[in-house]
Amino acid sequence: MADDSQQEKTEQASDKRRKEFREKGQVAQSREVQTAALLTSSLLLWFFYAPFFWKQLSAFVAAYWRNAGEFEITQLSTVNLLTVMFGKLALLMAPPLLLTLVVGFFASFLQVGWLFTAKPLIPDFSKLDPIQGAQKFISKRSLVEIVKSLAKVTLVGVIAFKAINAEFEGALYLIDMDVTETVRYVAKVGALVLLKSSGVLILLALFDFLFVRWEMEQKMKMSKQEQKEEFKETEGDPYIKSRIRAIQQQVARRRMMAEVPKADVIITNPTHLSIALSYRRGEMDAPQVVAKGADHLAMRIREIARENNVPMVENVPVARALYKVDIGRSIPEDMFKAVAEILAYVYNLKRNKG
Repeated sequence: MADDSQQEKTEQASDKRRKEFREKGQVAQSREVQTAALLTSSLLLWFFYAPFFWKQLSAFVAAYWRNAGEFEITQLSTVNLLTVMFGKLALLMAPPLLLTLVVGFFASFLQVGWLFTAKPLIPDFSKLDPIQGAQKFISKRSLVEIVKSLAKVTLVGVIAFKAINAEFEGALYLIDMDVTETVRYVAKVGALVLLKSSGVLILLALFDFLFVRWEMEQKMKMSKQEQKEEFKETEGDPYIKSRIRAIQQQVARRRMMAEVPKADVIITNPTHLSIALSYRRGEMDAPQVVAKGADHLAMRIREIARENNVPMVENVPVARALYKVDIGRSIPEDMFKAVAEILAYVYNLKRNKG
């Protein structure tokens, strides 16, 4: 038999295999989706937040600049000044930072769902093998990552170049502009470049997301031998299960045969059915089927009945109807009259013999 690693993996991954991969932290997650989401959301936030940010920052700097001449430089005053400055800057930077955290979380959550596992943190000393480490640098995965990175850099570079080149003529007038207009122009061009780059990254993220999911599906595929082994682990070895069922049936059959000598009557079909009935007045609401069998098992029930002097009555329709009743169950109500007549006949026989 060929080794599993050499067998072609053609079968779709089972739920158990998917769960095992997930527990190991091996999930389909695209980094490009996170990058595109962070850049796009940051641009959208900055579009609305920039006016307020620059207004507050300008007022903040102007206030300290106006009072700079009155500032008394001491160790305590310097510490207080830096504390206040960093506090206000932190408040101004809080929305972009908070957005980064929220978007980063949801960019991962929407791809893989809620997942917490410590297995990737467990030390794996096989990773210290220099041969395996060298193989990773020339593996198919590393080549794919290099191609993706080069494609991303190339596309973003081309888009940025075209956006800047389109503004080249306008840049010639910067020499006649004041500093404020120059800054605004540069900011506008920078925002345009980032916006177009964001569009490219979104497109790349879509393709990368689909590729990563396809790649993970290929990685999780199983060989036929792996499917068989997994089935044995989850469902048990079919041979062992069949043996257990056979043993259980044998035990149940012995118990059933042990009830035949205690039966009140055996109702038979002359060809292949035997049903043993028992009725204990005051203990049972109705007669119960304590044993039944067809063919050779029916013959065995009759042999035990003869050995223990249990009466046998031939009644084809009653035998056929009672054979459908499970062992240990009472007979159905529509059979009460027919069975009562049979039991009465049996009890009369016993009295006459006595």
